Parts: sequence; structure tokens; C-alpha cells
Amino acid sequence: MTRSGKEYTERLADGRRVMMDGEVVSDVAAHPAFAGAVESIARYYDHAHAPENREAMTFTSPRTGEPVNRCFLIPRSADDLATRARALRRSAELSAGLLGRGPDHVAAFFAGWAGRRDVFARGGPGYAENLVRFYEHLRDEDLFAVYAIVPPQIDRSKPAHEQADPHLYAGVTREVGGGVHVSGAQMLATGAVLADYVLVSNIAPQRPGDEDQAINVAIPIGAPGVKIYPRRPYATGATSVFDYPLSTRFDETDALVVLDDVFVPWAQVFVLRNREVCAAQWIETPAHVLGNHQAQVRLATKLDFAIGLAHRIAEVTGNLAAPPVRGALGEMAAHTVVVSGLLAAQERNCEIDDEGIAWPGREECFAVMTLQSELYPKVIHMLRELCGGGLIGLPSSAADFGHPEMGADLERYVGGPGEAAVERVKLLKLAWDLVGSEFGGRHQQYEMFYAGAPFLVKQRMYSVYDFDRRRGLVDQMLGEYDLHTALPGTS
Repeated sequence: MTRSGKEYTERLADGRRVMMDGEVVSDVAAHPAFAGAVESIARYYDHAHAPENREAMTFTSPRTGEPVNRCFLIPRSADDLATRARALRRSAELSAGLLGRGPDHVAAFFAGWAGRRDVFARGGPGYAENLVRFYEHLRDEDLFAVYAIVPPQIDRSKPAHEQADPHLYAGVTREVGGGVHVSGAQMLATGAVLADYVLVSNIAPQRPGDEDQAINVAIPIGAPGVKIYPRRPYATGATSVFDYPLSTRFDETDALVVLDDVFVPWAQVFVLRNREVCAAQWIETPAHVLGNHQAQVRLATKLDFAIGLAHRIAEVTGNLAAPPVRGALGEMAAHTVVVSGLLAAQERNCEIDDEGIAWPGREECFAVMTLQSELYPKVIHMLRELCGGGLIGLPSSAADFGHPEMGADLERYVGGPGEAAVERVKLLKLAWDLVGSEFGGRHQQYEMFYAGAPFLVKQRMYSVYDFDRRRGLVDQMLGEYDLHTALPGTS
């Protein structure tokens, strides 16, 4: 059953330990650093939970018969992918695509894994069943899972087992009757402060000897021994929502997860000391492409927001009729349409595997991943150019409008024809928070490295692209002539 925003928020009081600014934060819903993001996630849940949105946002759980969030759907057709994408789009629009790792991201991974339980069955009895049951638990309780799947940057020249401490990277330290104990750290657990569970696994290639780190386990954020170290939250530096409308509401916070001898029951262990299955879960199931399909729906929404903002600013500043401005907006629109078009192509060109599961078109999916690191920064740079010096000539804060003398000056020198100064400043501060603030800088870095190092993403694109079919066109042409082929029209 879908849950309400209130139910989501109440569940956060689970004794979690968020380590920040020299103190341990347990009540994240009330803390100024996280309260805005918690409210945004709660809004996501309320939207899907609302009766008027049920048809668009949910499907019927095959286990309970209750409506559950469509992000958990295991797609079996192109129509399933398209219906799922429409729901994902509606969720993304609640934050203009700025909540990158909301509840619908890792949900897609679990749907992909549950659809190909056979991959997990290779690890031995029980693991596939654990995975499917946990997927059903997340789906039917409408829970929020994030993942930590990248080892910390300690000494990347050495594999895990050759580090000074072989348990610096998160891994199993011992097995006991009821489960396993996990210690170490894993990074980039975006959204962990806000979530119910963190999935700990490893997407990086593993060498022989790294078996302790070849795992996939689910851990409650509030479990004993779990510590979340977020980067500095941007909301704490904001003076008001008016001055920082994005930083105050959509900072999901990236984090390092430290696991200090955390006990994980067998029911939440899906891969254990198996390098082959740990690698196969990313490439032999649709989890990776389903998760990136969701991320690209969000990216398309984010690009739409950026170009909408650019168009509005050009209109407000009186530049919309200028040919160079229209040309720039047209170029931004072209980039946006490329992503949207490739998303539609992923649905239309989906592949149905031997288990009847629909994979989004991999060539199109990896094409977006390849372009993303360059495309988003370019669009943001073009938005910055269209805004010009207006972004650095803004009043210091919303408080300036409350002072009689300052407010009068701002109205005279900042406002435009038929537009109050406060509305223009509001618009430009929104743009600044996207392109110039710490929040905006983080988003540019985030999109540049979202899918991993660009050279690795390009190699993955190479691996999924059907070069043989394209080479066939070359072979066809080469086969149509030789040294002795006569010119057309000659005998």
C-alpha cells in the first residue's frame, strides 16, 4: 500500500545516527539541515498516495491486491515501460528533477533484480528468495531504499584485501547463526539521511581476494552500528527560501556510510562472498538500465526546467526577440529533445529477455549516459550566459524589500515594465540557485559523474552498441564492386 508523507516522516524516528558538525543528529525531520528535503520527500509520497493520482501512480500488488507505487513495477512490455516513465515524470516534476536519488531510483534496481532472480540463485540456496521477499517488502510497504556501491577513495591502486586494513571497504567480517556482520565504509550514499534502508554492494570490478566485499545486503538506516556522514548540507547556509529556493528544499545530501560491526539477518543478504554474482547483478539483470532509465526521466525533467527558466528570463529582460537569444534557446531545446527522444526510443526499442522482462533499449540508455557528462554542463553554461550580469547584481537578501528606503530603490531600479522588482529578483535568485550557488555547483558535478568516470561510460557504450550490424552496411557496399567493376553506362 502506498504511504502518506506523514507516515514516511514518522518512520524517520528510528534512532539513526547522522554525524555532522561535531554532533550526532537523530531527529533529521526537525533539523534545519534536512527538514526541507524531508518535506520534499513527504510531498512525493503524498502525491502517489492521493486517490486522484492512483491510476497514474500505482499498480496492484500481486501479493496483497493493494495499490503500490509504479516505480516498483517489473516491466514486461514496452507499454509497461512507457506507463512507468509517465509516473516517474510526474514524480520528478515535483522537484523539477532536482531530487536525483529519491524513493523511485533504487526501487528500479530492486524491480530489475526481482525480475531476474535466477542470477541471484547462482550464489546458493536462499539468496534469490531473500531478494524477492525483500523487494516485495519494499514494494508493499512503500519504503525508501538508497545504495552505497562505491568504495571510499583511500588507495585506489590496491584492491580491498591489500589495503592496510582489509575491512576499510564495506564487507563481511564473519558469519553467525542468524546472519552476517558487516564492517567498513562505502561512499556516495546519496539520500541516506532521508531513507529507510541502505543497500550495500559493490559496482567496482573486484579481484580474487576481494570476496568479503562481494556482497549485496540491505541494512536499516537506524540499525546499531550504522553511521551516516553527510557532506555539509546547503540548507544550513541559506538565509531564506526566497534567496535559496532550491538549496532549502531539495538538498538530498550525499554521504559516506560507516558500518561498525553491523549485524545483517540472513533475510536481508542477497549476495555473499561471490564475485561472479556481484558483477552479474549489474549486467545480467535489467536493474542497471531500469535505474538509469529512471535517472534519465529525471534528467529530462531537469533540462526542461533549465530551458523554461532561460526562456522566462529572456522574456523578463526584454531579450526574447533578439535572434542570438532565440538561437541559444533553440540550441538548449535541441539538447533537451535529444534526451527525451532517447527515452522514448528506450521504451520503443526495449528487449524482452528469456524471463519475459522488458529491458529499456540499452544502446539508447547508454547513449544518454555517455552524453550526460557534457550535455548538462553545456545547458547550464548557456543559461548562465543568457542571464548575464543580472545574477551578480541581485540584492543581498529578501530582507532588503522590508526596508522602506531599500525597497523603494529596488522597485525603481530593478523592476521592469509591468513587473514588480520582487518578482524579477525572485526569478533571478531561482536561476542563481541552479547555476551559481553551492547547490548548483554540486548538481553540475553530480551530472558530470552520475554514471561514473566518463571514459568508463564510453567503454560501456562501446560494449552495448551493435557494431556488427553497422559493419554489415560497410561489407555490403564493399561487396558491390572490385578492381574490374565497369563504370555505370559503359559496356
